[in-house]
Amino acid sequence: MAIARIIPRSVLADQVKERILEGILTGHYPPDSRIVETQVARELGTSQAPVREALRGLEALGVVEITPFRGARVRRPSRREIIEAYAVRSTLETLASRLAVPRMTDADVAALAGDLEAMRSAAHADDGHAVAQADARFHGRIIELADNSTLERVWGTLEPFSRTYITLVVPGADPQWSADLHAPILAAIERRDSEAVVAAIERHFDEVRDNMSGRWPDDDRPAVADLPRTERNR
Repeated sequence: MAIARIIPRSVLADQVKERILEGILTGHYPPDSRIVETQVARELGTSQAPVREALRGLEALGVVEITPFRGARVRRPSRREIIEAYAVRSTLETLASRLAVPRMTDADVAALAGDLEAMRSAAHADDGHAVAQADARFHGRIIELADNSTLERVWGTLEPFSRTYITLVVPGADPQWSADLHAPILAAIERRDSEAVVAAIERHFDEVRDNMSGRWPDDDRPAVADLPRTERNR
């Protein structure tokens, strides 16, 4: 789908960045894979300039590496980075829950319940991508309801490392397990028990962290682009 060229370049670069980031988080661009400026520009119907600007923005987020003569490739976060991101995100979401739960209306709770139901339906269909989308909506909704722009901004910077999209790309992911992790959080929210929600979120991230630490590739494994050509497709 072509992006209209009449859009200001800075806005266009932001749109391209979101499209590339979505591709990274859904696994279209897996860790260590190259992102070719000309190919992205052709696919999106734009020039290379906004693509180059978008890639620089993603490099600043830490999800892309740009090296001379090699171009851009998807950066593989280390196990330590993933675990640290979950620890920080847990702290941010527990703060958000304390702010959000007293503000939640019945409609807000129903929307969260709908997100969980969407996760379960997607898991039943073995659709990990749809599980991840509903997961992101569930957590994002709690952050939004906290009504704290600084909290929301900081939380958003962690998504490229810790969003469930990445956990589902790693081998061994279990969409049903991922969906079921959210049930205790919703149950505590339905009781309007802020401290129980905090405890449920902390347990949630402890379990995700432990699961990821066992499934994320070893940090010293060589990147695909660094392997000899004859070994890259093994």
